[in-house]
Amino acid sequence: MLVACAVPLALSGGACGGNDEDAGVRAGPAPTARPADFPAGKGMTLQQLRARAPEGPILAPSVSLLEERATNRFGFGLFDRARKHVTGAEVALYTADVKGNGVRGPFVARSESLAVKPQYRSQTTASDPDAPNSVYVADLPFRRQGKQVVLALMRLDGRLVASSPISVEVVPKGKGGPPGVGEKAARIHTPTVADAGGDLSKIDTRVPPAAGLHQVDFADVVGRKPAVLVFATPQLCQSRVCGPVVDIAEQVRARYGEKMSFIHMEIYNDNEVGRGFRPQVGTWRLPSEPWAFAIDRRGVVVERLEGAFSAAELERAASRALSS
Repeated sequence: MLVACAVPLALSGGACGGNDEDAGVRAGPAPTARPADFPAGKGMTLQQLRARAPEGPILAPSVSLLEERATNRFGFGLFDRARKHVTGAEVALYTADVKGNGVRGPFVARSESLAVKPQYRSQTTASDPDAPNSVYVADLPFRRQGKQVVLALMRLDGRLVASSPISVEVVPKGKGGPPGVGEKAARIHTPTVADAGGDLSKIDTRVPPAAGLHQVDFADVVGRKPAVLVFATPQLCQSRVCGPVVDIAEQVRARYGEKMSFIHMEIYNDNEVGRGFRPQVGTWRLPSEPWAFAIDRRGVVVERLEGAFSAAELERAASRALSS
């Protein structure tokens, strides 16, 4: 059953703008710090690690699905005690078991911009004061399933501070979640402009609706043409990031849309929370929203992104689908 993403508010504000260089998009942004800038976790307990730094911002993940024996894209925001966004920090994450043993890290984070060019920014996003502009992302490997702990250390104003540790659930790889990388995409019908009879508000809560993301039915292109499939509900999103990621899909479609299909799928029946989830959400076994999947011409998932993601991340995913 789908639940809200872990962060009920916007993830992070005050990011840079939407000008992207081709080389930077391909390579991705550099981490905000180096591992050498943080203490090595090996041989320490989490308690010993925390003792090195006073209490700092709150760590708030934007992802809900973490798998063992895999490198997980861990998106997160940082908030101060007044719930204001903390941006531009040098950040590293550490993992441990629930007793604080077996510490691994530091895993340095990077900052991904969620900004888009002005012509792709929707009224939905522009009118939301909590709409995010960036998200921190780190690559976290987990060796075991079950309860694990994640801690952030960050440098703010030249001093090292620590978040409170958070508990996360790590599940066996490929068990129960949406199709993963290397797996076949589930074939579903997605409503199109034609299905809406001219009233796109029936199939898209974005203002204005993104007509370009509803031109084709996913069932007609999967296994025939590369595609990007985005599950999100801009007006009803419990995680507050659906509006920005649909804007991002619109921007990336402008660059790659002649080579592959871009499709947006809403979450709730008749766009009403009380009417439950659309059947497509259940077919794809989504535990949260939003999600984006890049699928190659064979119908195989080559990348999946949960929660907030940047235009650069989606461009890299689309490029993988085209080259696979």
